[in-house]
Amino acid sequence: MTTLDHQELIDALTSGDDDRAEAAALALGRLGDAVLSNVCDLLPNADADVRWWATRTIGEIGTDAAIAALIGQCVDPDPDVRACAIYALGTFGERAAVAVPALVQRLSDTSVYVGQLAADSLARIGTGATGPLIDALKSGTPAVRGRAARALAQLVDQASIPALIESLGDESPIVEYYADIALQKMGVGTVLFKV
Repeated sequence: MTTLDHQELIDALTSGDDDRAEAAALALGRLGDAVLSNVCDLLPNADADVRWWATRTIGEIGTDAAIAALIGQCVDPDPDVRACAIYALGTFGERAAVAVPALVQRLSDTSVYVGQLAADSLARIGTGATGPLIDALKSGTPAVRGRAARALAQLVDQASIPALIESLGDESPIVEYYADIALQKMGVGTVLFKV
């Protein structure tokens, strides 16, 4: 494929036509790192829709360099672009372990949707996220603690049991709920007695 063909795909990606843009994202994704810099050139664009499609495409490229670019997009000013990057990172599982610190920061995102996606992506990355999630469970705001507990419930990592048991007394019913679910999934029965 020539540079001219690459440019035609970039033009389709930024055309404003979702069907053309999706086809271009998939085609560019198959080209991998050969087009990553061309796609990354779109990331500073003032139009959030252009940044979203560039982020979507980078998620299709899926190389280590693409993962690094997606981490940068986790702080985009537009919540939809952040959500796109965060979702894509989760699709790489353990390969995206390098993104754990950025995703933990997004647990406190102003967008509830983005915060929930960050929790889901952390869970999909696997046990490499357990330690930072436990830290967030212990010291975050109620919303962050709830998202961390939710992610730990999806992870089902035995290392989180002590922190989850402590969370059964959390002031947030959401944290208590997900801590209880996580413990049940790990076979740890919970019986609480009020004294």
